[in-house]
Amino acid sequence: MADFHDVSAWRHQTETLVSVIADLLAGCRHVAVGAQSPVPGTAALLARRESAGALRVSVLDTDRHSPFTNGACELFDCAAEGRIDAFFLSGGQIDGQANINLVGAGTYPSVDVRWPGSFGSAFLYFLVPRVILFREEHTRRVFVEKVDFVSAPGTSEPGIYRPGGPHALVTPLGLFHFDRERARFRLASVHPGHTVEEIVAHTGFDFDRDPAPAVTPAPANARRALMHEIVRGEIAEIYPRFAARFLG
Repeated sequence: MADFHDVSAWRHQTETLVSVIADLLAGCRHVAVGAQSPVPGTAALLARRESAGALRVSVLDTDRHSPFTNGACELFDCAAEGRIDAFFLSGGQIDGQANINLVGAGTYPSVDVRWPGSFGSAFLYFLVPRVILFREEHTRRVFVEKVDFVSAPGTSEPGIYRPGGPHALVTPLGLFHFDRERARFRLASVHPGHTVEEIVAHTGFDFDRDPAPAVTPAPANARRALMHEIVRGEIAEIYPRFAARFLG
């Protein structure tokens, strides 16, 4: 993983993550981005720019990029009506069945580490067709064999109405797709500068993979230039510290 103190390495890593996520949004009509999500937010705005405005992007808790006047309530209404195609979720823990834990680590309810809480994660996980899981830390303390608490389940029993669910997992090391029928992740590509062996060593659950997984393509220069324009002109007002570091 990129050295946190190496700004150049972090910037290249972030460009790759933004590019990967933007590709995952192809074909969407409406993408919603939660608060405190600079990388997914940049990717969504990049995808909107590349779609010539055909993609609608709603970034919560912003004036310029959100049509909602009542916060998450309207987001939930849109999801229930089937009017959101993609959303982003994360977790303090994520396991191989795409279950996420936003409550805490340890034996519930006496958890050793407490996180912010589940909020509406389960609701959106069930309703949004293309949920992209995203974490900027790829370690065995995050990607565990089984989460300590299920804030939102990755799969459901047969017969349960569930149009939504996990679509992909993006980390600093690679891109995984999720097979809902088999309830397993499959490594789709390895990011430049990393290896399959490194991903295996830092992942606490088993996953499928080809003998020689693809290497994630680096963003083209034109896309990188557009990305920097978006960070400078649109993301900076939402995440000024992120933008300052990204732009150098």
